[in-house]
This record gives sequence, structure tokens and C-alpha cells, in this order.
Amino acid sequence: MKKIITFASILILCIGCDKNQDFDLLILNGTVYDGSLDDPALMDVGVRGDQIVALGSLSDKIAARVIDAAGLAVTPGFIDLHTHLDPIFSLSDCESHLRQGVTTSLGGPDGRGPIPFGTYLDSLAQLGVGMNVGFLVGHNTVRRMVMNLDNRDPTDEELEEMKLLVSKAMDEGAFGISTGLKYLPGSFSKVEEVIELSKEASQKGGIYTSHLRDEGLEVIASVEEAITISEQAAIPVILTHHKVIGKPMWGKSNETLALVDKARARGLDIQIDQYPYNASYTGISVLIPSWARAGGNEAFEKRLKDAQLRERIKKGIVFNILNDRGGDDLDRVQFAKVKWMPELEGKTLKYWCTLKGLEPTPENGAELVIEAQVKGGASCIFHAMDEADVVNIMKHPQTMIASDGRLVKLGDGHPHPRWYGTFPRVLGHYVRERKVLSLNEAIYKMTYLPAQAMGLKKRGLIQEGYKADLTLFDPETIIDKATFEKPHQYSEGIQYVIVNGQLTVDQGIFKPTKSGVVLKKNAL
Repeated sequence: MKKIITFASILILCIGCDKNQDFDLLILNGTVYDGSLDDPALMDVGVRGDQIVALGSLSDKIAARVIDAAGLAVTPGFIDLHTHLDPIFSLSDCESHLRQGVTTSLGGPDGRGPIPFGTYLDSLAQLGVGMNVGFLVGHNTVRRMVMNLDNRDPTDEELEEMKLLVSKAMDEGAFGISTGLKYLPGSFSKVEEVIELSKEASQKGGIYTSHLRDEGLEVIASVEEAITISEQAAIPVILTHHKVIGKPMWGKSNETLALVDKARARGLDIQIDQYPYNASYTGISVLIPSWARAGGNEAFEKRLKDAQLRERIKKGIVFNILNDRGGDDLDRVQFAKVKWMPELEGKTLKYWCTLKGLEPTPENGAELVIEAQVKGGASCIFHAMDEADVVNIMKHPQTMIASDGRLVKLGDGHPHPRWYGTFPRVLGHYVRERKVLSLNEAIYKMTYLPAQAMGLKKRGLIQEGYKADLTLFDPETIIDKATFEKPHQYSEGIQYVIVNGQLTVDQGIFKPTKSGVVLKKNAL
């Protein structure tokens, strides 16, 4: 009986098979941008299984599915080097990213990579994912596991424990280490600690991505620190979501980029990733001095009961409102996720002041920041960057496009529009409308350049033998639709997205095929 069932299964699998079929998928008449900086070419693309197997004139071939890509750009799938994949177990189809043309994302940024690392990856692989995903081990996660939120140097034993955690994560597939030196508890670490942990990643071929210690008044020193880490740990460094925050520093991107150029001239591997918006997104606690939050919220609230400490905390917040992410204007702080008062979402700190009958001064704003943190915190959009710096950084030859976006369900909260629109925004607004980049340059910054940075094999280019991760879009219509006022809008112009040979966006319609794979550094 067993043999009969097995034989029948083989027959069923072969029904409809065409021995003369050349490809599973054939893309005809498209303009192929192969991911390099080479000129585009009119050619056809043949896909079998999860691989690109033929390029050229293929109109006489037979395929199970044929796409006429006349008028469309055919490119490698976009690679997002900075993605907050935390909700992936509930949003494993990755729709909000796939609809941007992203086929591969690197998670665990800003020091927040998963632990235990291997267990997390195995669970995710068992669940299945809509796009390819890899992860970094997070310095903040590791430090918090070993040292909680203590504001001190590690003991020798604690440092060794952290080094072992980083090394183990690398063995289990991490692409490198990320830091969030602006956030707790990374802000309590000295550069020597970060160098020692980065050496563990470096020894196993990893990269270092850094949310710099400061992106405002101390951004120059913070870039210099990242370069020091690269040199001392012998590790490639990516200045992640690189920006210049706060009015006093607008225009300083010239200096940060010059530091990158000088470091590269000395042989260091320093690169940049960037999202194409002049507003950032993070917790409202970023306005509070880090020392005041040492030990967690309970310790923070205890400090607030001391009149002198409270006044010192308030002055620190006022300073950050005037000089850092506050943008010197309470209207530049926009609430995004507020569990304890959802009606604030989309509104500003100035609005909240007015609602409470307070004059919208930095001092009153600081009081409300304290109140928000005590109530459980909030996520905010900070409109404190200058567009000229955004453009300047984008044009740098070592800058890659990355969203700093989070997987999101349509209609959930009031997110930053980058969660929906990063890649189409570059292609529509900055390429077609403003001509900041050529289409070829932009695609290179989204595909081959980040593939090289991650050390990916067989991804990031359209070449025979490479994985069939492909994005097809109309260069004349592609555009982001998400705005700061109405963020929950998918972009337009992306017609097809193919992950490992499977269609996940088909004629603009999303298909939850879960054809992605969990990538591991040591098993690519």
C-alpha cells in the first residue's frame, strides 16, 4: 500500500508538467537595472526555482508564468539595512515592507538585536517569513542581560560574559553587532567596552552598525568615536540612519561626511545608511538626560521626588527641546504611539500644552515630557532635521538607503511614513522629481551596495546564478503616499515583487506567499 501511495504522489506531481518548459517565470521586455552602476539594458529574465538562470532575448522560450514588463524597471529586490523587525512574529508576511519593493531586511538595529539569538532565528524560520531576514546581535540587549540598566563600567567578569554572548550570536548567524549609544544602557558604556565587544564580531566576519552616541551637538565627536571603533576593532562600520539633529547643527553634514572620506582614505571601511525624511522617530524619553533614567522607570520616578534632581532633569529636557530633537519648537514633537492617551496620536507637544491650558513654552513642554514618561512613555516623530543635510548625505557615494522602519499593520497607531514609503520616496521624489540621484545610482544604493555591506552572496545583482529577488516598478509613477499627517498609505508604482522566485506582489496586489528565508551569516 505504501508503494502505491508513493507512486500515485509522483504521478500527481507530474500532472501538468511540461518537459519543454524552459522557466518557471519569464520577465519580458523590461529595462533591467542590474544593481551595479552599469547602464540599464532592455533584456528578458528567466527564473527557475529560486534562481535567475537566463538573461537576454528569451521571447521564444516557454514559462509557467510570463510577465510583460514593457515600460517597467526590473531591478534586484531592495535590501533594507535598518529594519525594526520586532513585530515579525505577528506580521510574518511582511506586507508593509514588500509593498515598498524590499525583499531582504537586516533586523536588530540600534543595539536591540534578539537574545537568545539562535533560538529566535530557528523559531522564525519555523514560522515562515514573507521576505528574507537577517539579524544583528544588539549591544544594548547584551549589556542589559548582564548588567541590567546600571550606569557603570562592567567588571572583568561581566565584560567576558558579554563577549561570550556576542561570540555565540555570531556563531548562530548574526551579521554583526549593533549599538544604540544614545539609548539605555548603551549610553552608559565607554568606547573601550564597545571596542572589545566589536572585536568578537570582527573576528567572525561581522559588521558594526551604530546609532551614534549623539546626533545633535556632539555628532562630530560621535562620528569620530565610530571611526575609532572601526580602527581599533578592525571592523567595517555603518553610520546607521545618519543625520544631523537640532537647529544649531544644521549644515554640519559637510563635516561628518568629510570625516567619513578621510577615514576611508586611511583604509577604514566606513559607510552610511539613511532614510529620506527630515524627521526622526523614537521614544519621548530621548529628550530626558540618560543619567536620569539609569535603573529604569522606578528609579526615574524616585529621582523626580527630589526637588533638586527634578529641577536638574527638567533643565536637561528644556536643553534638548531647544537644541536637540525638540527642534526649538513644541510643534516639532509629534506623538505617534500613546497607549495611555491614544487621542494624542498625530498631535504635537504644543497641542497637548494647549489642551491642558498651558502656555507652550519649553519649560511647560518639559513638564509634559516628564508626565508622559511616568505614564509609560510614548513614541514620537521629531521634526528637527534640515532638508539640505538630508540631500547632502543622500548624495554621498557610500550612503545606502534604509528605512529605519518597523513592520506595521495598516491602521495601527500613527507611525513615521518611512514605515511605508522609504524606497518609493527615493525613486519618485528624489530621483524623478528632484533629480538628486540618477535612477541607476538610487538602485545601486538600494541593492548591490547594501548586499556588499552585509556580505550577502548571490543577492543584490541581476546575474545568472543569483537568487531571484526582483522588484518591477514604473519609473514614471512610483511615489510614496504616506505622510506625517496620514501615514497609513501604501506607495504606488510597484507592480511586481519576487522573493526567491515567488511572486509576493503581483500586478500591485499583495500575495502572502512567505517565500522568504532566515539568513545566517555563516550559512549564506
